[in-house]
Formats: sequence, C-alpha cells, structure tokens
Amino acid sequence: MTVLTILNAPGTEIPTLLTDLGEWDGVELRIAEADTLGQALPGTDVLLMWDFFSTALKDAYGSADRLEWVHAAAAGVDSLLFDELVDSPVTVTNARGIFDRPIAEFVLNYILMHAKSAIGSLADQREAKWNRRSTRDITGSTALVVGTGAIGREIARLLTAVGIDVTGAGSRARSGDADFGEVIDSATLTEHVAGFDWVVDIAPLTERTERLINAEVFAAMDDTAVFINVGRGDTVDTDALVNALRTGQIAGAGLDVFDEEPLPAGHPLWAMDNVIITPHMSGDTDGWRMRLAQQFHRLFEQYLAGEAFPHTVDKTVGYVR
Repeated sequence: MTVLTILNAPGTEIPTLLTDLGEWDGVELRIAEADTLGQALPGTDVLLMWDFFSTALKDAYGSADRLEWVHAAAAGVDSLLFDELVDSPVTVTNARGIFDRPIAEFVLNYILMHAKSAIGSLADQREAKWNRRSTRDITGSTALVVGTGAIGREIARLLTAVGIDVTGAGSRARSGDADFGEVIDSATLTEHVAGFDWVVDIAPLTERTERLINAEVFAAMDDTAVFINVGRGDTVDTDALVNALRTGQIAGAGLDVFDEEPLPAGHPLWAMDNVIITPHMSGDTDGWRMRLAQQFHRLFEQYLAGEAFPHTVDKTVGYVR
C-alpha cells in the first residue's frame, strides 16, 4: 500500500484528477491541512504540497516515519526546505516547466509597458488627455537575467526572439551558453550590471541570493534601467529599491513579488508612477492549477512504476540543477 498525503490550503479545491488517485489499487489517499499534517504523516510515502507556500512540514516532520518523496506544486521550494529534510534521503521535486512560458510572457509585458509608456497612456486616458509622444524601441536593447534556471532560460529565449540582447547571471561565470551566450557570476553583479536596459530577477531564494539585489547593485545600474522581479521578494533589499526609484538611480520597476505579501496598503511603492505592481501572479495563466495536477499525476505514475523522475531538486542548493 502506498500512502499519498495531500497538504491543502484552507478553502482551496483539490482537482478530482488528484483526489481520484485514492481510488487506485494499492493507494491510500489522505488529505490534510497545516494543523492536521502531523496526524496524517505517519505511514505516508508521498507528500504533495498543494499548499505550496506552507511551512507546515517543518513542524510536523517528526511524524514522518516512511516519507520517500515530497512534491511542491510550485517552482520555488525555499518555503519547504529545512535542515532535517535537506539531510534526509527524501526526494524533492517541484513544478519545473509549468510556469516557464507564462512568466517569460509577463516579463515581456513589463518591458513593453515601460518601453511603450503604457503607464503614462493609462493615466492620460483617465484624464481624457490627448498626449502624443515618442516611445522606446525594445529591439536592440539589452537585458540581464539574474537566474539561469528553466524560467530564466525561457525568459532569455523570448526576449531574444523580439530582438533584445540577453546576458545571464548565475551561480558561476561561463561563456557559450545556449540561451544566454555569456553568463556572469551573480556574486559580481555590481561589476557588470551597468549598461543594461532591463535587469530581470528570477533567482531562486537561497542563502547566496538573499538580498542579492542591494543598494550597491542599484547604484551601479544605469539611470535609464528598469528593474523587474518575478522571482522571490527576499532576493531584493526593498528599502534600497525604494530609494533607487525615488532618487532616480533607476528609471522604473515591474514588481510581481515582495518580501512582504500582500504588499501593505501604505507601502511607498504603491504611490510611485514609474512602478508596475502585480500580486504574485506572473505564472498564473488560465488552467494553471490543472496543469500542476496533471504534472503530479504523471510523476506519481512514474513513482509507482519505479521510474526515475525527469527532474529533482538539489536540496543542498535549493533548486533543480
């Protein structure tokens, strides 16, 4: 008997594609929420983190006596990993591939909104103001994509397709990369960030990337540059970002993630007319939950068949290598 436990968020519907797994021969399905996970874990072989930002497993982990595999229905696993899990033989997988194209399109949307002065046009529209002006070409502009994983690569491919010259920043410097050409070491951002029109943050949150985009990085950026964050809010020093926007160190921002979510109503970023704010939705295109369910369904079939997963998270670094 294989015991599958699904950790669900209160009020969130679980697709029948997942609940029907409990009808399979040799499968027992348990559904838990954060406050009942400890009761559900004894005997559990597989844990699906449908409540993908939950940290409940850390507190309940002492009850996990048979756990072999944890799947996070999200690209990032920073909220899931803790020392005991990292040091254990438990396999961790994530939703690699589900959000790549939607997030890449969202980045292009931010770029186009800034380049084509959409913020100003919408403001003029509200005032019935006919204000013709020149806008900016994106063909021939330059982008630095911080984070060279699957999503960063899809961003690079899409931006390249519309004529933007893309460079990557990752855990190690290298040349001849298939999607980025040149990749710089993200630890040296301050030395390389000048000269880029668009700086896109899609870095995973790890000890190495926490507050990676700081005051020194913003000061080194061109004053015409736009900063875009579709990765993790804690990779950015938010106070430094606010200061860079206020003082004109950078020209604008497109922000989908924040170190505090929801972004508080009185936060200064809300009032800035050179900032686009969206509520952590860059990957959420129509049908995204069903695509997550379908991915886990395929992986669960592979698990039961004893087949290797197409990807696993390297728990020591916090992402799929």
